[in-house]
Amino acid sequence: MRVVVDTNIWIAGLLLPKSMAGEVIAAGQQNKFSLIVSQPILDKLKKVLAYLKIQKRLHWNEDKIDQYLSLLGFFAEFVELKKSNIKAKVAWDANDAPILHTLIASKADYLVIGDNDLLCLKQDYPIITLAEFHKLIQY
Repeated sequence: MRVVVDTNIWIAGLLLPKSMAGEVIAAGQQNKFSLIVSQPILDKLKKVLAYLKIQKRLHWNEDKIDQYLSLLGFFAEFVELKKSNIKAKVAWDANDAPILHTLIASKADYLVIGDNDLLCLKQDYPIITLAEFHKLIQY
């Protein structure tokens, strides 16, 4: 199973490893499913992990952040986003567009979201909530 995880779930999973988000990220890192990333996802993770409030909780400096993002290459599948494979636009929130584009370009089985912004596109794309996906990987 190939899965794109919204960056807010990724950050929550790192901050709260015993939460549903933490269990999902850990399951991906343990190859229970394939995590799919793209450069915009990595860029967003780097940006958010560098926030002072996040650094205070994780105790990660810039070197640790770079090391973590480099390690993603060992357990995540990288998908390059090209203009030709981007067919959908998310006009209401430009921050959601790269996540949806990663889903489309990768042809992943699921996009796991932590908020409801993209849920309205569920009829067109394989989008599920964190709770739905957590339940799915428990079996």
